Amino acid sequence: MNLSKSRYCRGIQCPKILWLDTNKSEVRDDSAVNQSVLDTGNKVGDLAMGYYGAYTEVPYSKSKAAMIAETQRLLNAGTKIICEASFAHDGNFCSVDILRVLKDGVEIVEVKSTTEVKPVHYEDTAYQYYVLASGGLNVKKVSVMHINNEYERKGELDLRGLFTVHNCTKKIRSMQADVAANIARLREGAAVKAEPDTEIGEQCFDPYECVYCSYCWRHIPQNSVFDISGHGMRFEKQLSLYRRGIVTFEQLLESGEKLNKLARLQVETQVYNRPPYIDRKEISFFIKTLRYPLYFLDFETFQEAIPSYDGQRPYMQIPFQYSLHILETKDGNLRHREFLAEEGTDPRKELAQRLCADIPKNVCVLAYNMGFEKGRIRELAELSGDLSAHLMKIHDNVKDLMLPFQKRAFYSREMGGSYSIKQVLPALCPDDAELDYHALDLVHDGGEAMTAYTELPGKTPEERRRIRAALRAYCRLDTLAMVRILKKLYDTKVE
Repeated sequence: MNLSKSRYCRGIQCPKILWLDTNKSEVRDDSAVNQSVLDTGNKVGDLAMGYYGAYTEVPYSKSKAAMIAETQRLLNAGTKIICEASFAHDGNFCSVDILRVLKDGVEIVEVKSTTEVKPVHYEDTAYQYYVLASGGLNVKKVSVMHINNEYERKGELDLRGLFTVHNCTKKIRSMQADVAANIARLREGAAVKAEPDTEIGEQCFDPYECVYCSYCWRHIPQNSVFDISGHGMRFEKQLSLYRRGIVTFEQLLESGEKLNKLARLQVETQVYNRPPYIDRKEISFFIKTLRYPLYFLDFETFQEAIPSYDGQRPYMQIPFQYSLHILETKDGNLRHREFLAEEGTDPRKELAQRLCADIPKNVCVLAYNMGFEKGRIRELAELSGDLSAHLMKIHDNVKDLMLPFQKRAFYSREMGGSYSIKQVLPALCPDDAELDYHALDLVHDGGEAMTAYTELPGKTPEERRRIRAALRAYCRLDTLAMVRILKKLYDTKVE
C-alpha cells in the first residue's frame, strides 16, 4: 500500500476507505463528491502560487518518479519557490503546494480554500513533514495558507490581503510519532483479505462525506432514527440510539426514550399514519400579520472564494437573479416580475435598481426562510448608497412563509421531518404538475442554479439561451410555490 497525502487523510478519516478503494471500488458513490468545492480548491491553489513572488511549478506527470526528479533538479539549481514540489520515502508520496527554500532548510506551505485551519489540515501537513524529513530535508517551518474572509476587494486583487498564513510548525512536529504509527496501521489494514467490520459513525461525514456511505449504510431502513430532522434530534443522539439497538421509529417509541415535541410529532405521525397535524389558530395568527398586495420574493446567488468585483468578500453571496410574484388581493390576479443578470458582470447594482423599481417601499414581502433574502438586501443597501433607504424599507417589510412550518403549525408525514420548501410543497400540493421541480430543464435546485450561472461565459450562444431559460423557470417556480403554499394555509385557518 503506497500512500499519498490525500490517501493518508482518507485513511485517517476511516481506514476502511482504503480497503474499499483497493478491493471494492465499484460500490463507490461519486455523487457524494462536491465537484464545485474541488474546482474552487484548484483555483485557489493556482492563485496562491504567486503569494511569495516568482515561482517554478513542477509539471504534473503520471510518473511520480519524473515529478520527484524534476523537484530535485530545481533544488540543485537553487530555485527558491517550488510549487507542487514532489517527494517520496518508503512508498509514501506527496506534492507540496508551495515549498520555500530557506537559508538552512525548507518551509512547507499547504494551501486551503477554507476560511480557517481545520484538524484535517494538520493531518495533511504532518504527513508531508514526515515524508520530507524522513527523506533527509531539514523542515524548518510548516504553514497553512487559507482564505481571509474579511478581505474586501478594492481594485487589483491583493494576495496578501486575500490569504492568511498560519504557522503550525510546533503542532506538526508534535504529531510525527503518530504519523509513523498511522502509516503502519493503514498499510496493515489495507492488506487484510476480509472486509473490515467497521461500524458507521461520525467518521462517515467528518471531515468529508464519504463516497462509500451508501454502501456502509445500506442496512439502515427507511424511517430510522437517522431520518429524524436535526431540530428534532442531533446526530450524536441518533448514533447513541443506534448503538443501543434502537433503529426504527417503532423501536424508538417502544423504548420509551424521551423525545422533544418536533421528534415526537414526526415519529408518531409516521408510525400511526396520522393525518396532517394542523394548528389552525397559529396559522390564522400568521396570516393576520400579512397585508395585501403581497410580493413573493426569491433570490438566486453565487459564491466565489476569489472575489471578482470591488466590494466583494470571499464566499459572499452575490445575488444574480430574482423572481417576484405579486398578488394584489387574496383572490386577485397574479403578476410576475423577474431579473436575470448578464453573465460575467457584477450583477448587484442593476439588480438593486430593478428590485426597487419592482417593489414599492411599504408593501408586504414574503420570502421562504427570510434570513437569506434579508441578508442579501442588507448587503445591496450597503453597496447602493442612493437606493439604500428604499432597499431597507423592503428589508423591514419582509415576512417569513417558512414560519408556520418551522413551528409545526402544519405538519404531514410526507414532509419527512423537514420544513424546507422542497419538502413542504409536494406535501401540500402533491398532484400539481406545474409545481414539479423534477420536471424542470437543467436546473432543479439552488446549487445547480449557482453552477449553471457561473458556467455561462464558457457556453455557446445556444447553450446560454437554454441555460438562461432554465434559470428563469426554476426561480419562477420558487415564488409560485410560495403563492400556492399560502393558498393552502388559507384553506386551513380559522376564520
